Amino acid sequence: MMKVGLLECDHVREELVHIAGDYGQMFPALFLQVAPDWDFSFYDVCNGHFPESADECDVYICTGSKSSVYDKEPWIEKLKDFVQKIFHSQSVFVGVCFGHQLLGEALGGKVEKYAGGWCVGIHTLKLLQQELWMQPAQSELNLLMMCQDQVLKLPPDSQLLASADNCPNAMFSVGNRMLGVQAHPEFPREYNQALMELRVERIGAEKVREGIATLALRSDELIFAGWVRKFVENALK
Repeated sequence: MMKVGLLECDHVREELVHIAGDYGQMFPALFLQVAPDWDFSFYDVCNGHFPESADECDVYICTGSKSSVYDKEPWIEKLKDFVQKIFHSQSVFVGVCFGHQLLGEALGGKVEKYAGGWCVGIHTLKLLQQELWMQPAQSELNLLMMCQDQVLKLPPDSQLLASADNCPNAMFSVGNRMLGVQAHPEFPREYNQALMELRVERIGAEKVREGIATLALRSDELIFAGWVRKFVENALK
């Protein structure tokens, strides 16, 4: 049994919970399809609930958030320290959106608001490296996105794995145990659309219209989830 800790950096808005639950339901719903032996534990880090040590779980998955990693919130600073502890442990880290950005900032990269604005809807990530854990092999992945901040400078000793047209550093790794992706593979399309519609004033009506139109495209979240399982297994060999 693989012990997986979900580092919850936010919670779904009450009026949207009916779509697919909170993040504590979305992530298991995705990953248990490809990794039924994963045993999830939940850490409400945005409300101060952290693991006792980095060795408490085999794997940590860090969720998205409405917060920015450069916000001077005590829980964010503590979470950066915890990511550094994971880096120096034998555990594995997978960061999603905010978690991806946190990985970048915690290990010496730089996150800022992207000059091109928001990335919403389905985007195509073009693979720049073909790693052994990327099976089945793909030249590109279609994944849902919902972000304004991005990792604009990668941390030292990282490897850029994928880019998208409006997201140059869409996926990267540091060593063989730390992985970040800017996309939201855990989001159902209905939830992604609901968020876009709630954020029209912030995102812009035209970009929301274009983002909703992309939801007709195929998405590859199950392929990505399978890759994450293989990444974890390779890291823990």
